[in-house]
Amino acid sequence: MKIAIAADHGGYLLKEMIIGFLSNYEGVEVLDLGTNSTESVDYPKFGFACAETVANGDADRGIVCCGTGIGISIAANKVKGIRCALCTSVEMAKLSREHNNANMLALGGRTTKPEDALMMVDTWIKTEFLGDRHARRVAMLDEYGCDE
Repeated sequence: MKIAIAADHGGYLLKEMIIGFLSNYEGVEVLDLGTNSTESVDYPKFGFACAETVANGDADRGIVCCGTGIGISIAANKVKGIRCALCTSVEMAKLSREHNNANMLALGGRTTKPEDALMMVDTWIKTEFLGDRHARRVAMLDEYGCDE
């Protein structure tokens, strides 16, 4: 599984921690899309870049981080085919995969305890989409919007 990861300055330290955490996963390749410091940058650029990487198939899933996770998740969800879930608990991370087939996870670098973030990432990676009745709803999400 290839996972793209990106962050703005508010999520940089969490992004780096997640990259280190994912380095212990066998069969997981991480594609770091920046930013590479705590110097102020614009979160939409990084949210778009990560989402486009997932949407075009260059990565299987994506993780994005900003100060709260809100802005960068909004940016990611502007890209057609992306289902980016801002999660604040392990249960939300699990359900985002089981029910929504979330292909991106958003976390807040300033609002999430690092140990909680790593548990959410672990759960999100290991949880499979349940399909069944949820598949119809996910298809509705993917079909909605303007064609390019």
